[in-house]
Amino acid sequence: MIYLDAINRIFHMGDQAVHALNDVNLHIASGEYVAIMGPSGSGKSTLLNIIGLLDKPDSGSYSLDDRTVTTLLETEQAQIRREKIGFVFQTFHLVPRLTAAENVELPLILSGVPPKERLLRVEEALLAFDLQSRAQHRPAELSGGQRQRVAIARATIMQPSVILADEPTGNLDYSMGVEVMNLLEKLHHSGTTLIVVTHDRELGARAHRQVVMRDGKIHTDQTNDVG
Repeated sequence: MIYLDAINRIFHMGDQAVHALNDVNLHIASGEYVAIMGPSGSGKSTLLNIIGLLDKPDSGSYSLDDRTVTTLLETEQAQIRREKIGFVFQTFHLVPRLTAAENVELPLILSGVPPKERLLRVEEALLAFDLQSRAQHRPAELSGGQRQRVAIARATIMQPSVILADEPTGNLDYSMGVEVMNLLEKLHHSGTTLIVVTHDRELGARAHRQVVMRDGKIHTDQTNDVG
């Protein structure tokens, strides 16, 4: 499903070149649950951004579902992001002026889904994530856990084949973090490929596979015995 071949990403800070990713090779099969781990500055978020087509490598090749995506036009990459990839971020990235229902609906509007179908799909999503009573509340009126549930509902409303989660529990207390991970793992059990970036060892241990980054390279890649 996901093939990264000799991926390099270099950032220039003044006269200094920082190799955020250095000849990274990674294959993630459809339906896998992978935790990408490592200390700050190890390259894990840069790797996630490239997988999510939010950033482009300076060299190397990336194929998604047997299609090389590194050479596509930005409009083509944007279409793939809308149709195949759902994003969940630590800081939620909700639109403050929109209600919970409107935030969830946003990807459907951008994809041109007709109003009647949008209404039905948003209602189903709010029910699935236990947000019916908060549908008309704006993000500032929601708890952290509720905001993350809205973000997950929005990320999955287009039924993507891949969910990318960057520190999804970073702004939540322990119990809410467990609740959010249970929701993401439920989506994984339904067949969605789940890739989580985290520095939390306990969170990483929940994944079936752990990829540990150091200095822009894959340091270890191992399978977890999670039963």
